[in-house]
Amino acid sequence: MAALRRALDWTFRSRVDGRITVGQWPNLPLWLFIGLTAAGFALDPAGAPGRAVRAGALLCLAWWALDEVVRGVNPWRRFLGAAVLVGGVVMWGSP
Repeated sequence: MAALRRALDWTFRSRVDGRITVGQWPNLPLWLFIGLTAAGFALDPAGAPGRAVRAGALLCLAWWALDEVVRGVNPWRRFLGAAVLVGGVVMWGSP
């Protein structure tokens, strides 16, 4: 049981402040992603503006994910950023 506790502690404990960190309040790239995604619902997805907003949203999400991979406060946040990057590549390649 102690080994599991140490593994969870290592995975989720912030290297910055020592607290358990699973999620954080959105930062600028994530707020931009949320805003662009919301704006995309009002646009025709097949039209040029809709495609531009979708591309902008994906770029903002990639910005956030890459930032998490590079500067995430714990291994969980870095893994989360890497998973979102992989998911973004898959989404970008889908029609």
